[in-house]
Amino acid sequence: MHTARLGSLEVSRIGLGAMGMSHGYTGAGSDDAESIRAIHRALDLGVTLIDTAEIYGPYTNEELVGRALKGRRDQVVVATKFGLVAHDGRGPWTLDSSPGNIRIAVEGSLQRLGTDRIDLYYQHRVDPRTPVEDTLGALADLVQQGKIRHIGLSEAWTDTIRRAHAVHPITALQSEYSLWTRDQEQLLPMLRELGIGLVAYSPLGHGFLTGTLRDAADIQRLDDSDFRKNNPRFTGENFERNLRVADEVQAVADQIGATPAQVALAWLVAKGDDIVPIPGTKRVHRVEENTAADAIELSAEQMAVLDRLTPAEGGHHTEAQMQMIER
Repeated sequence: MHTARLGSLEVSRIGLGAMGMSHGYTGAGSDDAESIRAIHRALDLGVTLIDTAEIYGPYTNEELVGRALKGRRDQVVVATKFGLVAHDGRGPWTLDSSPGNIRIAVEGSLQRLGTDRIDLYYQHRVDPRTPVEDTLGALADLVQQGKIRHIGLSEAWTDTIRRAHAVHPITALQSEYSLWTRDQEQLLPMLRELGIGLVAYSPLGHGFLTGTLRDAADIQRLDDSDFRKNNPRFTGENFERNLRVADEVQAVADQIGATPAQVALAWLVAKGDDIVPIPGTKRVHRVEENTAADAIELSAEQMAVLDRLTPAEGGHHTEAQMQMIER
């Protein structure tokens, strides 16, 4: 596996997002043994970046990752996130990046992950009630204490990133970036100016770009807890129109004898050695498929075709979810 750099942190060029093993997708939490096998297979194939968060479950995904990494902790850069659980009784899905909440959150994550340090600790969403300088001050203290090694932001925008970076170096920004969600390209010049890497979540468009969801019946078969059931790109006329995007990716995949998922990942890693996609899966064979994208080199013509893909119809999150994303 080739490597990439997130600030001063070296990681595998393709990581693994663990969220769907416990949260958000159909079948999440139904087969922890298979999920652990998937994590082990990823490590065997050279993946060194494993991504989780306290909100996933909540808590159960960190516990799962902790069990999977027992005895193999030193092989991995462990990334987790805080800020979407308020530990004062208000509970999950409450923005809180106050210093007091961070101090509680990090202790819980360390315990669940079974580790004495977190390699990359992200603010999951920007908290408008807490100045980012206060948040970064608390995180800088945790770096000094050795409880975290690197600091990240997720779904932050220009002003917040610059203000945070002025307090303590930011190693990575994690945001949705894929062939059909391209707004992060506006930030890339600034991130590179500051030496901040970009970690791309949902690099396969929540599975849409893989071509596995082809009609309304596929959506109906998803669990009610699967957030794609309400995602604007997966519903109504938007879904039908967006099939064109999947077809265009499939056409490139057919040219090179690869899968659409591999094409989508190869496109991302070709955008720079400071961009790391973290495709999520709970299946060993998907881990093998995704990591094989590391060996695929797209031609300039194929990159140009992919750059010109039909834009996706519909927002990449619901209106409520977008309220937590800085733009």
